[in-house]
Amino acid sequence: MQKYTGPVRKKGILRAVLLSGLLVGTLDITAACIQAGIGGIGPERVLRYVASGVFGEMAFSGTVAYVFFGLLFHYFIAMCWTVLFFILYRRLHLWKYNRMMTGVAYGIFVGLLMNFIVVPLSNVPRGPVGILSAVIAVAILIVAIGLPLSFRAYSFYSGLQKGKGG
Repeated sequence: MQKYTGPVRKKGILRAVLLSGLLVGTLDITAACIQAGIGGIGPERVLRYVASGVFGEMAFSGTVAYVFFGLLFHYFIAMCWTVLFFILYRRLHLWKYNRMMTGVAYGIFVGLLMNFIVVPLSNVPRGPVGILSAVIAVAILIVAIGLPLSFRAYSFYSGLQKGKGG
């Protein structure tokens, strides 16, 4: 694909970002619930954990509203990562690179920022993190966020280049 330099219509980019954010948010929370389920933890507890980033321990003993807040916060975070990717994709000309490698790199990037900046600044309860669980978490981010965003952004911008999208 050649360098895209044309206009991006707001309606087209908003739709692409919204659908991509919903996709990666759904993939990520599904993977997190499956991973937690293997360990005997239900989806409600996963969403309460997400809500605890804002509400702390109260999220675990409070009403079911915290489950909904957890879901809302989860999709908000997924949407933020999606917006950032679409911005970086265009500004850094990421279409020049292999989509698989771009997706893997972005998944690792998200994992590093979540684990070393976002989570430590939140109110989530912290416990020991094993190397295996950290590798699994980053693998989930690669598969559920990095790769889908890389392919979705490529599809969106290549469609614009061919005169289809936007």
